[in-house]
Amino acid sequence: SLMLAKAKEEWDQEIVDKQAEKERYLSERVTPLHTSGLSLSQLQDLCRELHEKVEIVDEERYDIEAKCNHNTREIKDLKIKVLDLRGKFKRPPLRRVRVSADAMLRALLGSKHKVSMDLRANLKSVKKEDTEKERPVEVGDWRKNVEAMSGMEGRKKMFDA
Repeated sequence: SLMLAKAKEEWDQEIVDKQAEKERYLSERVTPLHTSGLSLSQLQDLCRELHEKVEIVDEERYDIEAKCNHNTREIKDLKIKVLDLRGKFKRPPLRRVRVSADAMLRALLGSKHKVSMDLRANLKSVKKEDTEKERPVEVGDWRKNVEAMSGMEGRKKMFDA
């Protein structure tokens, strides 16, 4: 919170400094107009001068805007060219590399890695005999029961069993 308060103070000070700089710059560049006590012809001359200055500034703004648009178009074209050039080169197919968990940890952690991991030791062992005892499978000839199971009586026997 202290850092946020300090940052807010600096930000407020920066805004005040920018405003003061803007006012100083405008006071140098723009002189105040004194229109009181001028005749009609002098006011018309003043308006013509101001209009000429506005036209000059507007032309400069237009030229700068045109240059900026040209540059942005050129940047877009160059980006497209770069993307086209990237697409022409084939990337080599990656090969699979078998790395043990120890080697991978050693590569990632460097010399800090001291514990060896045997992932196969943590696996649960399953006996084949136990799985066969749990689910006895009756294998019979399916052709013998086709006639007995056909029709609704056969289906009823299946649901009853």
